[in-house]
Amino acid sequence: MAREFTKNMFIMLVAIMIGVFVITYFVADIINRSKIETLTIEHVGEIQDINSRNENFTNYYLQGSISMDSAREVREVGKYHFDFALFWYNTALINMSTSFIQRCIDNCTLAMSNYIYSYGKFVESEPYFEKALSYTDNNKYLEALGYYINFSITGQKITLLRYNASDYLRRAAENLSSGNLENVTLLMENFTLTEDFYMQGLQEYNDLKNQIDNYLFFDPTREPH
Repeated sequence: MAREFTKNMFIMLVAIMIGVFVITYFVADIINRSKIETLTIEHVGEIQDINSRNENFTNYYLQGSISMDSAREVREVGKYHFDFALFWYNTALINMSTSFIQRCIDNCTLAMSNYIYSYGKFVESEPYFEKALSYTDNNKYLEALGYYINFSITGQKITLLRYNASDYLRRAAENLSSGNLENVTLLMENFTLTEDFYMQGLQEYNDLKNQIDNYLFFDPTREPH
């Protein structure tokens, strides 16, 4: 009887151990599955966050670049009209002609229109590049964006200076036409001073332009720098 009791106890003990093992296994499996699901969710979230940052960075960079390219192109048109205006003004000084003076005035007006538009586009591009800064930790991209921001600021400065210079030249031509030489002299002094400031800014503008044009922004190999 004692032997049978011991046998039953042994069977019960084994059954309990098996039950504990099975329960422990299922509990561990549930915990592991839960951890895997948590890690998967976190991983997916991290991937989505990275994709979102990349999309925002690219979006702001491209919008800034589009505005900046427009600013650069329109500035060149303004320069074209400015050069012609100065040519016709100097020609009018040699051969006082109403036709030459009017051509100077017309080209000054066109130059001013293009310069102020270019100025606005440079202003528009700057915040896009600044926003792009917050969506990257890549040192190469941060450095390049710094060039773009400084270029935008310099572009704003020189286009506004050339707008003012064109205005001084236009008014000088108008006064030349009416024979008010005192005003002509005063206006041309302001014109010359403005052009001096412009030439100083132009050097910085060209230096930054060369840095940007020769800078490999997006690396096709995607290797770390």
